[in-house]
Amino acid sequence: MPQAGTLKGDRLPKAVIAVLASTGMAIMLFIIAFLLREGVPILQEATLGEILTGVYWYPTSDEPDFGMLPLILGSISVTLLSSLLAIPISICLAIFLSEICPRGVGELFKPVLEILSFFPSVVLGFLGMMLIAPWLQQTFQLFSGLNMFNASVLMGIMIVPIISSLTEDSLSAIPKTLRDASYALGATRMETVLKVVVPAALPGILQACLLGIMRAIGETMVVLMAAGGAAVIPRSIMDPVRPLTSTIAAEMGETPVGSVHYNALFFIGVLLLVMTLLINLLAQWIEQRGKRWR
Repeated sequence: MPQAGTLKGDRLPKAVIAVLASTGMAIMLFIIAFLLREGVPILQEATLGEILTGVYWYPTSDEPDFGMLPLILGSISVTLLSSLLAIPISICLAIFLSEICPRGVGELFKPVLEILSFFPSVVLGFLGMMLIAPWLQQTFQLFSGLNMFNASVLMGIMIVPIISSLTEDSLSAIPKTLRDASYALGATRMETVLKVVVPAALPGILQACLLGIMRAIGETMVVLMAAGGAAVIPRSIMDPVRPLTSTIAAEMGETPVGSVHYNALFFIGVLLLVMTLLINLLAQWIEQRGKRWR
């Protein structure tokens, strides 16, 4: 029978997909288990409270300190500042592409925007070192232009294409009937965009912002090259910082395998995993709430 033949023919693709999905899950579980196995032993040298609230990061001294508070605050401060710079620009750019610019221009500009999201971060870091850092140093009479502001600007440039592209997709997915109903009630174009389209697409916009934030908090090369690399608690946006990711990248190559310092760096990886997991859960919560709003 044709129906039976179709079901039989679906078995192979179904089996292939199941095997690939199971392989992906197994790889993820292996990575998490490896991170925990290599990182958790640091808790034998310092308590979780000492690690999370300690302000000194000297893992190789005679009496090592594993305080990761400056590293955590470095990651959070760079991520927040870059998000504050990037999110308004990204949303305005998405509104322009979706609602204002001619369709031909939008169809040309959207692929360019998506390509920019794959711009190599090492190139951005190099531009930050060679162009922005000297300008900041001369303009504001700083000791060094490699600081939180430099890294945040570069990070903001990096996540603008991601947030704006996903936001534009959310805005474009809003049904045309909503816009027509708004125009029929006498609303102007700007009123329709700001009071109808944007609120309807708000869950998608928030998810796009969270994905951009998640991308920023996991970025390594830009903060390694432009943030200054000082493991201290920042007191202004012009202070150098050392985020969690750049600490792993800067120190892992010279760390003996199996040492306490090695375990501490893997524990930083565990912290990054927890932070991105929390942001991911927040994005899922927003998605669920968004279904109720609709």
